[in-house]
Amino acid sequence: MSTTWVPVVAEAGFGVDNLPYGVFSPQGQAPRVGVRIGDHVLDLADALGDEVFARPSLNPFLETGRARWSEVRARIRELLTDESHRQVVEPALHPLERVGLHMPFAVADFVDFYASEEHASNLGRMFRPDTEPLLPNWKHLPVGYHGRAGTVVPSGTPIARPCGQRKAPGEESPTFGPSTKLDIEAEVGFVVGTGSRLGQPVPPKDFAEHVFGVCLVNDWSARDIQAWEYVPLGPFLGKSFATSVSPWVVPLEALAAARVATPAQDPEPMDYLTESEPWGLDLQLEVELNGQVVSRPPYAGMYWSPAQMLAHMTVNGASLRTGDLYASGTVSGEAAGTRGSLIELTWNGTEPLQLSGGQPRTFLADGDTVSISATAPAEDGGRIGFGAVTGTIRAAECEPAG
Repeated sequence: MSTTWVPVVAEAGFGVDNLPYGVFSPQGQAPRVGVRIGDHVLDLADALGDEVFARPSLNPFLETGRARWSEVRARIRELLTDESHRQVVEPALHPLERVGLHMPFAVADFVDFYASEEHASNLGRMFRPDTEPLLPNWKHLPVGYHGRAGTVVPSGTPIARPCGQRKAPGEESPTFGPSTKLDIEAEVGFVVGTGSRLGQPVPPKDFAEHVFGVCLVNDWSARDIQAWEYVPLGPFLGKSFATSVSPWVVPLEALAAARVATPAQDPEPMDYLTESEPWGLDLQLEVELNGQVVSRPPYAGMYWSPAQMLAHMTVNGASLRTGDLYASGTVSGEAAGTRGSLIELTWNGTEPLQLSGGQPRTFLADGDTVSISATAPAEDGGRIGFGAVTGTIRAAECEPAG
């Protein structure tokens, strides 16, 4: 790890090789942009003298573009590694425990993909046992859907159990009430910095010109509501009630050592999806339920890369906007302990998890807390941390229909 005069615990993953961006509020002050270094947050408006960082969102900085992102990152690293800057910069450091963390960016649009072959295959085996696990289109294009930007919330936001229609296979008609199959989806999100013109596709080679960085996502899912409503148009109320994101956005520049090739893709992708350089990422996720690790999903095995997702999302001419968020879909590996959702971990409730104290769990109960964290390789051989995205389930606010 590169040396810094700020106290840093190397194993925590928040040294100068990382420097993720977020929005924080010092006590008694308005929210503003900072970067995390160790267990401190550096106030960028104070340290750099730039009012773009005095805003309550990353968006004004995101829209300045890649050259500016690189320039600012280089300057921050200089300030934190050169002892001669310490006297001036140190007053702009705030202990993490004394600040509030907020939504790091204003979400313009939200798109969720379905890029894990293991996850898609597992769900196919559950719900279509007599057919091929993957539908015919899955290996030809990154499958996705447009979500609801207004319900993307920051880590720590309590999640109300959603209500809606649900119909079990043996029931004659649907009923209304709180979801009984509330689930998680451990995902990786990509934050768009610079937009694109309507009608202009964005090829994979331009991925880093538009995407600023990476965050963690929990796309909460009501499986019973989803199962009844999603045919024929796809996810709706079973997904749109809440999506949580981590408070820190790791810039792409920090992930140079994490880049890997995607798994072999067969059939060969169409030209507009062909990558000139690899944009798979070697991220290791960890899912905790009530403080107990229940899964360690590996992102490196994702079939479709974020550059391919971006290319497919815009190939019809759809434009990008600053603050767009798109997510990978559930990250799942081949082994049982690497699945990124409870529906897979418990095989749709037939194989309950045993939590400490002997508590069984199929889907989420009121009061459950879920935390998803991740690390990635750093250029010096260490690890980069992402910070956790957390959420606690609270009781539904709806009344069943009489």
